[in-house]
Amino acid sequence: MDQEKIEKIKNLPEYQQLVKERTSLAWILSGAMLVVYYGFILLLAFNPEFFTTIVSGEHISIGFPLGVAIIVFAFLLTGYYVKKANADFDELTAKIKKEVE
Repeated sequence: MDQEKIEKIKNLPEYQQLVKERTSLAWILSGAMLVVYYGFILLLAFNPEFFTTIVSGEHISIGFPLGVAIIVFAFLLTGYYVKKANADFDELTAKIKKEVE
């Protein structure tokens, strides 16, 4: 791709909107994941007794379902990003491609 085409793309309002929205969403989702993960780690570090609470049977403590919930949360965030990318970001990308061609 030549430099002229790259500059044309960079100057398109659709491209600037795409970059802004995608970056913003990535930071928000990353922040949410970091808060949940480090919240879990900090809870474990400063209140380990909490994880001795038995929630099912004789051996399943609260730590196991919380750990699984963190993994599920990560999958949900990924799914949300993919849905948003397929709906909004792909539309903006198509507009950009149409403008450049």
